[in-house]
Formats: sequence, structure tokens, C-alpha cells
Amino acid sequence: MNEINSRSLPPDDPLRRVLHNEIHARPSARVRLPALIVYVAVLNEGVSRAQELAHLQSLPGHADLTAEQLQGNFLRLRCEGFTVKWERHTEFTRYSIVQSLPAHADWGAALPSLTPHVATGTSWLRDLPGQTVAAIALAMLPVGLEPADWLPKAQAWLGDGAVVGSRMGHTSEGQSHSCLLTHFRIGEDGFERMLVLAPADTPEGRAGRISQRVLELETYRLMALRGLPVAKQLSPVLSQAEAQLADITARLEHKQDGDQSLLDDLVGLAARVERATAEHGYRFAATRAYDRLVSERVAELRERPLPGTQTVGEFMQRRLSPAMATVVATSQRLSDLSERVSRTSALLRTRVDIATEAQNQQLLAKLTRGQDLQLRLQSTVEGLSIAAISYYVVSLLLYGAKALAKLGLPLHPEMVAGLSIPLVLWGVWKTVQRIHDRLHRASGH
Repeated sequence: MNEINSRSLPPDDPLRRVLHNEIHARPSARVRLPALIVYVAVLNEGVSRAQELAHLQSLPGHADLTAEQLQGNFLRLRCEGFTVKWERHTEFTRYSIVQSLPAHADWGAALPSLTPHVATGTSWLRDLPGQTVAAIALAMLPVGLEPADWLPKAQAWLGDGAVVGSRMGHTSEGQSHSCLLTHFRIGEDGFERMLVLAPADTPEGRAGRISQRVLELETYRLMALRGLPVAKQLSPVLSQAEAQLADITARLEHKQDGDQSLLDDLVGLAARVERATAEHGYRFAATRAYDRLVSERVAELRERPLPGTQTVGEFMQRRLSPAMATVVATSQRLSDLSERVSRTSALLRTRVDIATEAQNQQLLAKLTRGQDLQLRLQSTVEGLSIAAISYYVVSLLLYGAKALAKLGLPLHPEMVAGLSIPLVLWGVWKTVQRIHDRLHRASGH
């Protein structure tokens, strides 16, 4: 197959087969009715694959399990009389034990004990690495969908608590293919109880898909709710930060404090807001993602109401939606606060920039006045220099004329010196001007 591919196609992208096989990564189990599915989801933060591998190796007949078999995040292990499915997700790992339903737990039983009869043994469940986030005992019974006394029997099987249920799916004849009953309560054994009633001839593949949807629905509901305590804890922190930002803005408006004091307070507030965003941003994003998955799983159930009880979708809508609204509102509140801090910082920067520009203008004006004074002083010094140089040149001419007069030339030294003064002044001034011109040309001005 690889040789044919190498001859007929360009080389494969390294991720091609990984991405292609992702659609087959978590196939549904095949469940034969009647069945009991014991399902546990544990948070895997701080739990390594090596720990999970060691625990799976303790199952009968799987001591030779290798780490390579756990690289795909999904594994189904067949044991004598039951199967164990392992799935590792980003935040949690879930274990599903599919086994035959104990005879005493059939339809009509009153709160039958289930945990002592789990095929792996209760010690194997207790030693699962991680912290439990969901534990469900799901019984799938081959019972017709029109039982006259379904509500009292379901109440007895599930235990105390208002029963929530619905018909699910549609067959080719337009009828529902199964019925879901639960009360969403944790029993004394730590497990929630759920019942799925389906005809005895339900295909094993359909039963597996039904169980997967139901178990995922409850798991994603609980994972979505993990954002609610965070939102409640963050709410007073946000209120304090909003009040502090309002105070800073008022001080900025009324110019009550210096820029440095305002900047220090604003930087401290911005740091706290960014820290809260960094710490809780992922949790809020994950909550929204899990909530979308819950909505998708509810839609996949294609519910029809049962007389005398709420559907699962209605129960979720009334109980989960307020919590999700709180999380979304807190997340938006945190985002809005961050934007307001940024806008206030921009205002403060604008004020600082304006003050700095005014200071720069004052400094420039002082520099300009200083340059004018320096130019005037330079002009004065140049005038004095011209006079001094001219004095020395005239003195030299005077001494020269006296020397020539001594030699017998008919010259009057004082007359020569006096008449040369204008020419000497002009010559010295002209020389200074030439020097200025050369300096200007050298500097490019």
C-alpha cells in the first residue's frame, strides 16, 4: 500500500494519517442488553500516562500492556466477562467498564446495590489515579417503551429524587428507539444512577452510541460547571478593581494627584487584572467549550417528553443555563475591565505627553534665548577682536614707518599709521568674514 502511494501521490504530510485517523480515535462500544456500565471520570492534572498505564496493567491478563498502546488517548481492553475502555482528554481521563447486568438489578428492583458487583472490583476503582469528577452507574435494560408503571419502578430503581426522563431518537417507523431516566443525584456509594430502557432487539452498535451520548452529556455538564466557583470567587475581586478604576479615573479628571502617583496605582491595577485574566482565562474558555458540547449532546438525543416529568434538555436548560450565564458575564466583565484600564492608561499617557511637550517647548525657548545671548556675546567678542587685531597691525605699521624714516626715507610715521587705520580695520573685518564663510560651508549651512 505504501509503495503504491509513493508512486501515485506526492509524499504524505507528517500529520496526514494522524488527522485522518482522528475520526476513528474513539469508536463507540458495542453493548449487549441487559448491561451495566460503570463509568468514572477523573481529573488528570499531575497524573502521568505512566501512572495510568501501571493501573491498567493491574487488570487481569494485561500485565504486558505497553506505553505505546496508550499514545493514541484511547484503548479498549477485553477481560474475561467485561471490557474496560480508557480515554484520556485534556483535563480528565475516563474509564468505562461494560459488563453484564447483575440479576438482582433488573427492571423493577428497588435501589439495587451496584458498586459491590463491579467486574474490576471496588479496590481497582478506588485506586484510579486522579480525583473523581463524575461517577455514573448506567443500566441498559431490554424493556418495552410503553410500560404502564414506568415512573414508580424508575423511582424505586434510582432512589430518592425527582425523576427526569425522555424518549430518545427516532426509528424508521417514526418511533423513539430508547428511553432515558435519571435523577441527577449522587448516591451513598458516590455514583449517579441512570436507566436506559430499549427494546430487546436493539442493535449493539446503537446501544453503544446511546450510552456514549448519555455519559458524555453528564461529564461535559460537570466540566462546564467547574467555571462557576471561579466566577463566584472572582466577582468581589472585580468589584473592588472596578471601584479602584473609577477612583483613579476621577482623580485623573479632577487633577487631584500627580502623574506618578496615578501611574503607580494604574500599573498595580493593570497587573492584578492581567493576572486574573492569565489565571482564569483558560477556565472560562473551557467552560464555554464544554457548554457547547452539552448543547450538542442534548440535540443528539432528539428527545420526546415522557408524561409527568421534565426532559433532560429542559432540566439542563433550567439548571445549567444560569450557571453558564454567570460564567459568561464574569468573563465579559473581566475583559471589559481590562479594556477600561487600557483606555484609562491611554488617557494618562496623553496627559503626560502633553505635559512633556509643554516642558520641551519651555526648554526649547530657553535654549533659543541662550543661543541669542551667545550670538550677541560672540558678535561683541568679534568686534573687540577686530579692534585688538587692528591695533596690533597699526602698531606694527607705525614701527615699520619709524624704521624706514630712520633709514632716510621721507616718511612721517604717525601720519602713515593714522592713514592706515581704515584700511587695516577693513582688512581685518574682511578676513573674519571669510573665516565665517568657510565655517558655514564646512558645516553645510
